[in-house]
Amino acid sequence: MLDVLIIGGGVAGVSCALVLGSAKNKLFVQDKEIAIITHQKTSSLQEALFNNAYGIEAGKLGADLLKESTQQLHNLYPHISQIAAEKVLKVEGEFENFVVTTNKNSYHTKIIVIAIGYSNTFAIEGLIHYVIPHKKAIAEKQRIQLVNDDHKVADGIFVVGTLAGWRSQLAIAAGSGAAVATDILTLWNNGISSQSHDSVKK
Repeated sequence: MLDVLIIGGGVAGVSCALVLGSAKNKLFVQDKEIAIITHQKTSSLQEALFNNAYGIEAGKLGADLLKESTQQLHNLYPHISQIAAEKVLKVEGEFENFVVTTNKNSYHTKIIVIAIGYSNTFAIEGLIHYVIPHKKAIAEKQRIQLVNDDHKVADGIFVVGTLAGWRSQLAIAAGSGAAVATDILTLWNNGISSQSHDSVKK
């Protein structure tokens, strides 16, 4: 049984995983099992070039950033399981007892974070009824989002990035994923507001 399964290895999903991973030494996180399905084939980063993203060197290719970010996650927080080359087909169950079925396996998890793009090809069975037209995208592009209240779709289901209704900007997607990570940390900390920072101070 996983405590959190993040679906999607783009900016929002990996940002969420990095923040959760960095909190590993907190007492209320130490026993948590976290995994991320790093499916990236349809990520909008595949063709991106970054010159205007905070903290990222100008000229950085999105395709390189995708590879580097999952490698960073592995190097810093190897306790987070990375599941590659699997596509999620179905979500069943309820908070603390979800079953996520991919084209290869099934996973049991207490919490789900949906971190895939806002393409209208979204086809995860069990979540289709949450799909609505994207409120901030150009209508002609037929983008979609999941109904949510501050990233929360339903008990135990969070959505991040463009699929949460945000515009397609790297800094926004990263912040969205990090925000949900802190919501999950707060949930684990019995509702006491929590975040995770590193510091040069001892």
